[in-house]
Amino acid sequence: MSELSAIEVPLRQKNIVLIGFMGVGKTTVGQLVASKLYRDFVDVDLELEKKYSMSVSDIFASMGEKKFREMEEEFICDLVTSTRLKVISLGGGAFVNEKIRKTCLESSIVFYLDLSWDSWKKRLHLIMNNRPVLQDKSLDEIEELFYRRQNYYENNNSKIATDDLNPEEVADYLVSSLKLGWELYE
Repeated sequence: MSELSAIEVPLRQKNIVLIGFMGVGKTTVGQLVASKLYRDFVDVDLELEKKYSMSVSDIFASMGEKKFREMEEEFICDLVTSTRLKVISLGGGAFVNEKIRKTCLESSIVFYLDLSWDSWKKRLHLIMNNRPVLQDKSLDEIEELFYRRQNYYENNNSKIATDDLNPEEVADYLVSSLKLGWELYE
């Protein structure tokens, strides 16, 4: 662990980590929140693509999911313990990893963007081709994965039901929640 994690980080300086199933809007909302709070935004999948000069799909295809998950764990755990004041969007499967989950919950403020299965299904056609985990899966298999991952996402600091909200509304709610928390707990 880094030096930053050895000292208690003030609530206002902690990273904000967004979790939830793929396609729920973590990147879009994260960019809005970062802008509203004057913070840098980090999309973990995009950063891994830059670092390894290939898409997540290509990493899955050439190195396998296990290797991708190892690279993801190392990157996320280092990022959340060595930086502050960032808004970080995790890939949909990252929070399944116990070390990532534990490290994020200890060092950051974790928001779960929750979207119902029925609402998520309407987005499937938008994300199907660029999500390697969904390739060659039936709708029933995807639904099973959706609900299995929800068990991990339930470990969070705050949950936001996003079904009836647009990204701007989700971001505004998240920022208001943070500011209220900062006022109450500092």
